[in-house]
Amino acid sequence: MQSPREILSDVWTSAGGDPAALDAVTLSGEEPQLPSSFRMGAAAQVSIAAPALAAAEIWRLRSGEAQGVAVDMRHATVECRSERYLRVAGKPPPPAWDAIAGIYRTGDDRFVRLHTNFPHHRAAVCKVLDCKAERDDVQKALMRWEAEAFETAAHAAGGVVAMMRSCDEWQATPHAKALAQLPLIAIEKIGDAAPKPWPKGDRPLAGIRVLDLSRVIAGPVAGRTLAAHGADVLLVSGPELPDIPWLSIDNGRGKLCCFIELKSEAGRAAMRELLAGADILSQGYRPRALASLGFAPEDAAALNPGIVYVTLSAYGHAGPWAERRGFDSLVQTSTGFNHAEGVAAGVDGPKELPAQMLDHATGYFMAFGAMMAKARQAREGGSWHVRVSLAQTGRWLWNLGRLDDGLKTEDLKGESIRSFMEELTSGYGQLSSVKPSSILSRTPAFWARPSLPLGSHPPQWPSR
Repeated sequence: MQSPREILSDVWTSAGGDPAALDAVTLSGEEPQLPSSFRMGAAAQVSIAAPALAAAEIWRLRSGEAQGVAVDMRHATVECRSERYLRVAGKPPPPAWDAIAGIYRTGDDRFVRLHTNFPHHRAAVCKVLDCKAERDDVQKALMRWEAEAFETAAHAAGGVVAMMRSCDEWQATPHAKALAQLPLIAIEKIGDAAPKPWPKGDRPLAGIRVLDLSRVIAGPVAGRTLAAHGADVLLVSGPELPDIPWLSIDNGRGKLCCFIELKSEAGRAAMRELLAGADILSQGYRPRALASLGFAPEDAAALNPGIVYVTLSAYGHAGPWAERRGFDSLVQTSTGFNHAEGVAAGVDGPKELPAQMLDHATGYFMAFGAMMAKARQAREGGSWHVRVSLAQTGRWLWNLGRLDDGLKTEDLKGESIRSFMEELTSGYGQLSSVKPSSILSRTPAFWARPSLPLGSHPPQWPSR
């Protein structure tokens, strides 16, 4: 198996990074870090080190000053479970899942996973099953379905579910074959534009404006990471959009946040004004949702030549599942992780990974791709489109290899994580939260703005 340094080298150079820059990186710690047969520690360390090194390189381009980058594997692993360790006024997280979310057996003796944390997704599942939103009723209804038929019907109705597949079953699908042709992080030029000079500032991303249109974990982690290196990140949500409050608190650190109703013309006008002043737009809405409102990558590049547009999807932009909605837990289920982990643990049925690693790693890769594309824009001009997906990150994680005795590892909690926590004020009360695991010797990563309730700020940029 490759070492974490070798894995980082591949990720870095595949995105156009100078191999010489890797000499500045120190990676410490050993696997395994969590009870899993997959390389969770290596995935956490590498995915966090990549944007940290990009920030250091941008600082060198801006200031001429080189610096060291260090990432400890245990700290990185804890950071990739930051929502689990967050405490608000001393209180732990509430239950993470809706009452009917989770694993069920179907009539053909297979398993499906339901994601019903948002009301409209729960309603879609219950409509297809023609049952009440109660676990026993859902299980009874699913015994009348074959797993794949239900997965297809639920998707058509606007639900988000996944049938458990083995890795071999997943690899045999046309979609998996299409994904195999894509890079981990796609960075493509989508228009001509003059290079934009770096604004003045004392941090790698100082003066860089980021529109963050995302929810849940992966997209918000990307914005949180860019904010940790000095960007002005403006999270745009809607007053009627459902959210998961605990995740909004954890991933709101460092950000401004406003409400815009994009379904109204006034809201779209406000969005166009913000977009015209942005350097990066990062979005994780379902495929084509923003395009239908006039904010596709090509629209953004026409309105603001030189923009870096970052797109997150569940299953990638090629293949028959390109339009399919999804979340980390569902992608784990459909692409073979839950089956493989269950087999390794000797259980009858799915077993989840011990972290939402597809979400977190993809979020860090979004931030990494955004920074690498922004550096290219400053150097050679152009408008750029960065594309990442949970499924492609999953493919990367799978190809890192397996750990024979990984499931025997003790979980990380209590004293083992205490040194990685920091106390912050916020609009929700005192936070005990995971501090950045990437250590930059000249420009430390930190959040200059507190986490505040959604919609706390006006839809406008701070002055540079």
